[in-house]
Amino acid sequence: MTGAVIAIAVVLIVVGGITASVVAYFRLQRHRADAVAMASYRKLAEEAVAQQESLRGQLAELDARVKGVESLLRSVD
Repeated sequence: MTGAVIAIAVVLIVVGGITASVVAYFRLQRHRADAVAMASYRKLAEEAVAQQESLRGQLAELDARVKGVESLLRSVD
């Protein structure tokens, strides 16, 4: 009877260890996939910031042109 209990305990410990290893492996794989996705999101965010700065420069140039046209129109009156 004691031998059977010890055998069952050893089998449960081995199965538990294997299960824990498999779960840890798949959790690591999921974490790696998340890291790759986050890197692509970071790149996308950097590109968005660069485009936003470009648009900001274009808007400043357009604002200067509109002010020039307004001053021209006011001088005509």
